[in-house]
Amino acid sequence: MNTRIQVEHTITEMITGIDLIQEQIKVAAGEKFTLRQRDIRFNGHSIECRINAEDAFKFTPSPGKIIKWHTPGGPGIRMDSHVYAGYTVPSNYDSMIAKLISYGETRDQAIARMAIALSEMIVEGISTNIPLHRELMQDARFREGGTSIHYLEEKLAQRP
Repeated sequence: MNTRIQVEHTITEMITGIDLIQEQIKVAAGEKFTLRQRDIRFNGHSIECRINAEDAFKFTPSPGKIIKWHTPGGPGIRMDSHVYAGYTVPSNYDSMIAKLISYGETRDQAIARMAIALSEMIVEGISTNIPLHRELMQDARFREGGTSIHYLEEKLAQRP
């Protein structure tokens, strides 16, 4: 059995209510996998923003010491991270320092919750891509949905 899991597994967890890591640990411990595809129900919408230690628009790395770290919370918000105030992001690192996930009964609710969560998040001492995520949550094309894989590169090409 494949023991790898995608970074985006949090989206699946939010819309199914199934803790995939817990299920993976059970299987690794020798327990039988009891879930069947037909038993899994998808409900609502979820969005994940990868919070990276990098310039929001140039994507250049931003290692250094995190001076202030405040994460959002509330209904439909999940934050997965290892970071804390005083943590030093090393110079040779994976730039992702957190995953911020929102859930809502509708896409609009998930976007609204994510926009609020991003407005509440504070990271000082390094640069992050939070400003880009904030901008994307307000973008009409993103909010409407149906964008292509070229959406972000097209949007960034239009920046002054």
